[in-house]
Amino acid sequence: MARFPIDLSNLASISPDDLKAIKVLKDWAEKAESQAFDPAIQRTSDETIRTELTNGKIKNKILSVTGAILLLQIEQAQGKDISDQIGTEQSKLETNVQLDQSASGQASRAVSFKG
Repeated sequence: MARFPIDLSNLASISPDDLKAIKVLKDWAEKAESQAFDPAIQRTSDETIRTELTNGKIKNKILSVTGAILLLQIEQAQGKDISDQIGTEQSKLETNVQLDQSASGQASRAVSFKG
């Protein structure tokens, strides 16, 4: 498995450029949900495709929320008091991981997205 290209061993020392890269990743995942997954799910009348798209959306949501948590952890390590926000995002992550685990073995479908 490829390693994440940003050293996360010391969150307080994350550079502004690396912080920006993580924010871009999170923002793209959020946009993919609202601009690609949601419209594709709404357009299809095929229940199998709808389920596959929903499963893909859940995986994308995990990426998005993981990015949000990482950004909040970095901000906290750099001195901001945001532990309540981390808890909220952690709950979202746990919910989506449970949904993903419930769909284990089911197909998922990606969407084309250009941001």
